[in-house]
Amino acid sequence: MKKILFVLFLIANLSTAIAQKKYTISGYIRDSVSTESLIAATVYNAKTMAGTATNQYGFYSLTLAEGEIDLNFSYVGYSGKQFSFTLEKDTIILVDLAESGLLKEVLIEGNKAEKIQETTQMSAINIPISQIKALPAFLGEVDLMKALQLTPGVQSGGEGSSGLYVRGGGPDQNLILLDGVPVYNASHLFGFFSVFNADAINNMELLKGGFPARYGGRTSSVVDINMKEGNSQKFGGEGSIGLVSSKLTLEGPIVKDKTSFIVSGRRTYIDLLAKPLMKMLEEDIDVGYYFYDLNAKINHKFSNKDRIYLSAYMGDDKFYVNQKDEWNDLKSESKSNIKWGNITSAFRWNHIYNNKLFGNTTITYSQFNFNTGVDDKEEYMNGNGDIVKDYSKIKYNSGIKDWTAKVDFDYLPSPDHYIRFGASSIFHKFSPGAMGLKSSEEADTILGASNIHARQYSLYLEDDIRLTRSLKINIGAHVSGFSVRDKFYAAFEPRLSGRYLINKELSAKLSYSRMTQYIHLLTNSGLSLPTDLWVPSTDQIVPQKSDQLAFGLAKDFQGEYEISLEGYYKKMYNLVEYKEGSSFFDLGNAWENKVVQGDGKSYGLEFFVQKKLGKLSGWLGYTLSWTDRQFDELNKGQKFYYKYDRRHDLSLALLYKKSEKFEMSATWVYGTGNSITIPIATYQTGNPFSPDGQGSNSVNEYSDRNAYRMNAYHRLDVSASFIRPRKNGERRWVIGLYNAYSRSNPFYVDIDSENYFRDAKGSYKSKNKFVQYSLFPVIPSISYQFKF
Repeated sequence: MKKILFVLFLIANLSTAIAQKKYTISGYIRDSVSTESLIAATVYNAKTMAGTATNQYGFYSLTLAEGEIDLNFSYVGYSGKQFSFTLEKDTIILVDLAESGLLKEVLIEGNKAEKIQETTQMSAINIPISQIKALPAFLGEVDLMKALQLTPGVQSGGEGSSGLYVRGGGPDQNLILLDGVPVYNASHLFGFFSVFNADAINNMELLKGGFPARYGGRTSSVVDINMKEGNSQKFGGEGSIGLVSSKLTLEGPIVKDKTSFIVSGRRTYIDLLAKPLMKMLEEDIDVGYYFYDLNAKINHKFSNKDRIYLSAYMGDDKFYVNQKDEWNDLKSESKSNIKWGNITSAFRWNHIYNNKLFGNTTITYSQFNFNTGVDDKEEYMNGNGDIVKDYSKIKYNSGIKDWTAKVDFDYLPSPDHYIRFGASSIFHKFSPGAMGLKSSEEADTILGASNIHARQYSLYLEDDIRLTRSLKINIGAHVSGFSVRDKFYAAFEPRLSGRYLINKELSAKLSYSRMTQYIHLLTNSGLSLPTDLWVPSTDQIVPQKSDQLAFGLAKDFQGEYEISLEGYYKKMYNLVEYKEGSSFFDLGNAWENKVVQGDGKSYGLEFFVQKKLGKLSGWLGYTLSWTDRQFDELNKGQKFYYKYDRRHDLSLALLYKKSEKFEMSATWVYGTGNSITIPIATYQTGNPFSPDGQGSNSVNEYSDRNAYRMNAYHRLDVSASFIRPRKNGERRWVIGLYNAYSRSNPFYVDIDSENYFRDAKGSYKSKNKFVQYSLFPVIPSISYQFKF
């Protein structure tokens, strides 16, 4: 494999050396109003159909033979531009594209933007942020992660959850990047909201398979999210006021066309609204919960060759209970809190070394912390009349911190090759959980695991090669290493994807990828709980791996619809689960002794139809899949269905823009119920009517692991937007219904026991029944949104 990559690299360079005289056109493409970079915009010569696409910074490079050319620039939803001239030297062209009008949108496809059947990438989902913001939202909170849950191959962890379970994988197997920085906890309020504020986001892409070599470190998916850069031409902003939170985004130039900024904040006010009510119910107790997000970014252009970016994100959740009590000579005060959150930051330097080589150097920091504590104080008078003051404090901390340095290069020697290569180094600091105890009677005591330090390294090389007009492949490799304690792991991960054009509108695609994951998430629940622990591979716990093969068809229909049908098979190795009865609460036992490792398998078919433009837009997705797990120490060593094995999953999203003053949208989802383990028999020991008062005990016998299923899940959400365009922006009221027909969807199932009774033979028995508990009925929402 390594020899093949080296030969391809030589061919790419030799081919340019012996060809006829050529020149390179390069530059940037951006939005003419917001000045945001347009990612994956297309540039092509209409005379030869040779072309390329912009990278995530809006940069492009296209090498063509000298002579007359018709150069076209296009981006979906934007009016294209064309330049006709004689190419006789290297040329720099900076292009601004304007969003097209509603009635003209469907004409843009004629500009030959790279279509779904032309690219080698498969298993990719890209939903325009404007579509996501138009979807019905739970409690009016626009959520990027919930939008991805509406696509095939992606499932949620349960009612209201924003977690992602991609092609049979777990939430820890998703590499979620914000401006290239990993986000370790992407959820607020135990998973009901994600941490990403859509007003601050420029672009989002989900990869479920066919991973290019530049990505590594996780085994199931990549969610690559890019923040906005800030308008370099004029000052503006947007915001909203909703039932549970408000947000505000401001952006503008610091130095026009050179330096710009964006800052965006969001905060809930559940605690502020509940405070007066709590005072009415109980004078001496203060209970509250809130979360907030803050995004900020600044970028500066030194020249057309050099730009720097500094971006940061900070968000926290906090739940607290403060209580005071006074009775006679006794005074007591108790303060309890749970706090968790993320911090990410990135410094980037873009440099164009020459018109064919683009470089990006990045230094990042990422942190996730979970803290909880209880602080009790008492003051009382003892028998001698002395005032005694007692106190006790309990604190628990866990988390992970990363420091990363990486460099990435894009090299475009010709329209037939797009070469990417780079390297990275990560320093990890894991805090698997430690509890501190302190009181007026005891000295400080620390329980739990000590910190673990680890280093992770990677190199990659890939080339997107057009072999013929019909055949195009992306071949590459990702090489990684992980050093922890006295153990070193290394992995070679080959990647291959390709497409063959059957005709101009239809292609067949195939991909294979091997992925290695050196970090693990220990979790007891399907909810995204802050108590979930990030831990490294060690000498006892080996890295996770996956092999995934995907194949399918992709078609562009009449320039308006993208249609794909994919099948996949994924094998997962060295997955991590808690042993039966173990959890993070067992601080006296090392976490490595509380887990087991096993394998998993997932395979299925996915169908996806997407329409991004026009008055009526949206998508339809369907997944048929099977997912199982096998651990020697669980379920007697037998295979069992994964909790989120879902046989059928169907989602429909529709957005209709009637006019500039009214829009409406609806989503409907259906899914097979989650797998569950339930008691299948109950035995009574003892006598409930015994005179000694000992009573009886119930002993449950459980089914095989995940042998039963909850009821199917389905839900309809709708929303309507009433818009008032203004000279300097717009105002809109958004009204929505979550679970519009109030379906009682299963959240969990519990067993309910009726009273004991004596049968005809004098035996004592109990009658059990299973009870389904649901979370949300129909929930209305309303929000006021504005732009200026």
